[in-house]
Amino acid sequence: MKLRGKRLRTEQKYYLHMHDYLTLRMRISQLLTLDEHSIDIDGYNIRSLYFDDPRRTALETKNDGVFKRQKFRIRIYNGSDNHIALERKSKLGDYVAKESVTITRAQYDQILLGNYESLYETEDPLRLDFYAALTASGYIPTTIVDYWREAYVFPQGNVRITFDKRLAVGSNQLDLFHPELSLAEIMPPSVTIMEVKFDDMLPSVVKPLITPANHLRSSISKYVLCKEQQMLLHTQ
Repeated sequence: MKLRGKRLRTEQKYYLHMHDYLTLRMRISQLLTLDEHSIDIDGYNIRSLYFDDPRRTALETKNDGVFKRQKFRIRIYNGSDNHIALERKSKLGDYVAKESVTITRAQYDQILLGNYESLYETEDPLRLDFYAALTASGYIPTTIVDYWREAYVFPQGNVRITFDKRLAVGSNQLDLFHPELSLAEIMPPSVTIMEVKFDDMLPSVVKPLITPANHLRSSISKYVLCKEQQMLLHTQ
């Protein structure tokens, strides 16, 4: 099954406490390969700037459990502007599709200034849809989400298992590269988010490794967690 030409993948999420994380990490690392982009055992840093409209559609459709929804974001890795990705993540129930296209640092800076013309001067459908969201639907930068991702991959079934740690929200800026950006961690250090993504079926050799003994699957959105914490901080 595809959405806008992108294959839909199954996505499962769990909250893990430290014991479960360490146990699962040991099992998974014996079979799966650490993602090649990892800079150390903790993986790599992800920082994303999310966009939403005045009605908070991205936030409310998630909280209301809307079956079909989408989010736009701009994402960087390890604080570098060498690779800046404009992404749209679409959800259909338990299925997810991610579209991604690179933009330049100059384009990013212009977007923050409210100048979107470079997005329109293209035939790329994702850039054009983002341009429409910004100009017609009033999307604006809303929240910075920052965390460290430890990722493992398995070729059969295109399996990707990630442990996301040190989840934090930008508390004072909406610029991914701002030198004075302050980050406020919103989860205890003992809590990790595990995500499991795969194509058609989870291989039988992987499935027994990833079922936490004491945890049920959860509908987790790092954006929603950070956005709600950001709203709370701004009311204090």
